[in-house]
Amino acid sequence: MPTPPPCASNARRVDELDTPTVLIDLDRVEANIAAAQAYADQHGLALRPHVKTHKLPVLAHRQLAAGAVGITAQKVGEAMVMAHAGVEDVLLSYPIVGAAKVEPLARLARATTRLAVMLDNRTALEHVVRAAAEAGRAIEVLIEFESGNRRTGVMEPVQARALAQAVDATEGVRLRGLGTHPLGSSAADFVRETRALLAQDGLEATVFSGGGTPRMWHAHESEGLSELRAGTYVYHDRATVGAGAAGLEDCALHVLATVVSAPERDRAVIDAGSKTLTSDRIDPAFGAGFGAVLEYPGALVTSLSEEHGVLDLSTCEGRPRVGERVRILPNHACPVTNLDDHVVAHRGGRIEWIAPVWARGATR
Repeated sequence: MPTPPPCASNARRVDELDTPTVLIDLDRVEANIAAAQAYADQHGLALRPHVKTHKLPVLAHRQLAAGAVGITAQKVGEAMVMAHAGVEDVLLSYPIVGAAKVEPLARLARATTRLAVMLDNRTALEHVVRAAAEAGRAIEVLIEFESGNRRTGVMEPVQARALAQAVDATEGVRLRGLGTHPLGSSAADFVRETRALLAQDGLEATVFSGGGTPRMWHAHESEGLSELRAGTYVYHDRATVGAGAAGLEDCALHVLATVVSAPERDRAVIDAGSKTLTSDRIDPAFGAGFGAVLEYPGALVTSLSEEHGVLDLSTCEGRPRVGERVRILPNHACPVTNLDDHVVAHRGGRIEWIAPVWARGATR
């Protein structure tokens, strides 16, 4: 696997870096990739990792080398970065809506050997059909259904059947199967009912694709699941730890920050604010704040402004001094990746490479 091109830095160890900096522990990344692939293999699931977590072709290729069947991407631009880096099998898990997306999707279709799009409405289907015609090749379709998140996804099996009929009747697209996120408790029943309806039409949804890291170790309990889509597992974060999907020792992404002020005994300020740490919150049952300070158990990032992160130290035995560096475990790794131009990959504190986040900002 080629090492990403280095970025300007003379630092050889993490403790020599300027802050704030996003750190990636490669030993933990590799262990997480291996664990997820072993789980999928054990249960006969095709693993299709979501690259929105890391946005790095080098890690996508490591996931593929471990046994993943392809990747999941959220947006066309994100997928194109991966395709240009040699990733050939792509699933877009976000509906393609808007005439401006047709030509980019056609380019993506030409850049890959296998492309599928998940959708839940006929407008999106029409745009995929136009892209397939422009590309001169077929694009596969997964019909998305709702299973607990109340975002996108058809609500009833009869709606999925109607879309499947439309796909079957349209040149340039092929029905691959059904997909959902998260993998809710009703998902298996929905798939069973939909497949029964499709069988009446002589149609078959061969793939049942479900996603999400928080419950990924229980994915095999969803009857009929054939493909697992998960992304955050490559790094893990405070939310997946809280959900029981990982331990602190599994978390591979941290934000290295410097304490720049300590105006009160129980309050300190770090140089990582909302431009570095995500403002996402987690389930209150998992904890408060925007991140945890690893060196000071109990310390939390309780408020963020653009360049300031305020630490609540009231439950800590010790207190960081001004100038001290601390590692923050963020609530949600994915947006942190998208907030910084570069990540620093290390093993045991020794830097192996510093690379640009190639798909950063690819939100179209």
